[in-house]
Amino acid sequence: MPKTLVLIFLLFITSHLKAQSWEVGGFAGGAGYMGDLNPTNPLKISGAAIGGLVKYNFNGYLSAKLNYTFGTIRGADSTSSSQQFRDRNLSFVTKLNELSLIGEFNFMKYIPSVSSNVYTPFIYIGVGVTAYNPQATYKGQTYDLRPLQTEGQSKPYGKTAISIPYGVGIKYNFTGAWNIIADIGYRNPNTDYLDDVSGYYPAKSNLTSPLSVALSDRSGEKTGIYTGTTGSQRGDLRPRDTYLFIGFTISYTFITPKCYY
Repeated sequence: MPKTLVLIFLLFITSHLKAQSWEVGGFAGGAGYMGDLNPTNPLKISGAAIGGLVKYNFNGYLSAKLNYTFGTIRGADSTSSSQQFRDRNLSFVTKLNELSLIGEFNFMKYIPSVSSNVYTPFIYIGVGVTAYNPQATYKGQTYDLRPLQTEGQSKPYGKTAISIPYGVGIKYNFTGAWNIIADIGYRNPNTDYLDDVSGYYPAKSNLTSPLSVALSDRSGEKTGIYTGTTGSQRGDLRPRDTYLFIGFTISYTFITPKCYY
């Protein structure tokens, strides 16, 4: 899927050889997630994020960009205000690698160093692919959770997910062709395993190894009393997790006068 998005973008470039406004930039900010270990707080930031973009501006209102973002999300029941979550005692860290193709719409005509508007709010939506790899630390060692099949899956879940990025932001032309952009964007991937948690506790006899058993039910690590009985609820039973990126982008716009004047 990443190769497909790159191919689409290259075809897009070659079909617009008369392009009048290209833009490049770098992003830095935070990453967050909503899912089985954070079901209620859509603005909780749990890790850092960085990225870059290449954008083509059709005019002062519409643009399309190829966007890459790397971020880290995490969650730990031990930090929850809910006793039920603390008793469950699950945790994870997941590194996200997202490549996306996104369309933007400016609410005001915005052409750096050309238009009279030096700022504009905007919205965006697109499609992307995200590589993810949930991990957990157990007895001082970090383990990949996917191959352990901790919910008794017949086979490991996928390494990538299709995502739908959407969000809002504001951009400001602070000098010449330079812009500073602030935005927040959510992603709805077609997976519920960003955190390795989804449904029910499996029968321990169906798990692949003692390590899989240990990381499937961690409720008794402190008390010795394990509550993850077969068929009892392990996750929140929602069909998908959600993640977000929030932060700032510094970009430079290459402008030729032919189009805008």
